Amino acid sequence: MTVGTQKEFHITIEKGEDGYYVASVVEMPGCHIQAKSLDELDKRTKEAIELYLEAEGANLHIPQFIALKKVRI
Repeated sequence: MTVGTQKEFHITIEKGEDGYYVASVVEMPGCHIQAKSLDELDKRTKEAIELYLEAEGANLHIPQFIALKKVRI
């Protein structure tokens, strides 16, 4: 989603058994980031998104995010 001149991306965040936080950018397959703190994760996530956009350039197709859903079985 674009807001003004900025784009918005959806991020999932998990905490691994090793204590590291791991973020994944939903709209960017393979874009995963890890850090020891949420502040550092936020900083690294923004950097990773910028690098991903730079590397993909005009070839980037950003799928429309619909929802994050929990399923019980």
